[in-house]
Amino acid sequence: MNEILNGDSVKLIKTLSDNSVHLILSDIPYGISFEDWDVLHSNTNSALLGSSPAQEKAGSVFKKRGKPLNGWSEADKKIPKQYYEWCSEWAPDWLRVLKPGGSVFVFAGRRLAHRCIAAMEDAGFIYKDMISWEKETAPHRAQRVSLVYKRRGDSANEKYWEGWRLGNLRPLFEPILWFMKPYKIGGTLADNIAEYGVGAYNCIDWNDYNPLTANMIKVESDKNDHGKHPTQKPVSLMEALIKLTTQKNQIVLDPFCGSGSTLVAARRLGRNYIGIEISEKFCEIARRRVLDEAGVSGTQDNTEDGRQLTLADWK
Repeated sequence: MNEILNGDSVKLIKTLSDNSVHLILSDIPYGISFEDWDVLHSNTNSALLGSSPAQEKAGSVFKKRGKPLNGWSEADKKIPKQYYEWCSEWAPDWLRVLKPGGSVFVFAGRRLAHRCIAAMEDAGFIYKDMISWEKETAPHRAQRVSLVYKRRGDSANEKYWEGWRLGNLRPLFEPILWFMKPYKIGGTLADNIAEYGVGAYNCIDWNDYNPLTANMIKVESDKNDHGKHPTQKPVSLMEALIKLTTQKNQIVLDPFCGSGSTLVAARRLGRNYIGIEISEKFCEIARRRVLDEAGVSGTQDNTEDGRQLTLADWK
């Protein structure tokens, strides 16, 4: 417990014990080519190889084309299936390590969330709900059609298509998929809660974020919620999800922990944590953030022999 493992999550999660984790909370790769580590397929369509002038001007906000330029090729059509197959690689082990009645929260891209849902259901999970995270802001990645025709010198179509765009609406919400591991056949959920400590949700704490106890949430972020990872999530958002489904001293697992926001939130709330991250760079950032949080809180994580946990213990 209270460790961050550097390596391939699909392989490392196999080292965790059965029924050992109370909550899995993770911002998994979306498979939409935003970053190199987010490309989960072998498609070499030109859409993935460059940037438009507008994208280059936007810099880090929009680094790569997320969709094909010249129609959906056969390779493009395979991307959703390949994403499902990738999710299916780790979903059975998520089910295995989670306690019966335990929850899973997955941040999923809107475009391929349904494939993640299918993979999780096929692995044995119950798809419980979708929580809408309402963002404070988001870039509008949609090109004006009139500008395309303007560059072509087509003034008639430039005028006719004024106000129309290519792409998506501004993505001011993000789906958080909520799954549950089934409890034993023949028992009740109340029996399961008494045995494993999971299966219910804390409406008192959730009402601090949504007085109607609804499946929508909006939180405020601070300066520490930015700049450490391309898809960094607010610690306050992770806190809300952890408080919704766990008690103090229970174990939170993040198999794709990135810069460690889930782990910082767990540490802050008195939960134990396990993080897995394939990038050595982000592992280092996550470890330092957790250590900083331990210092701020005035308490310490310890090693098995009672020493204060330091960065050297993770190397």
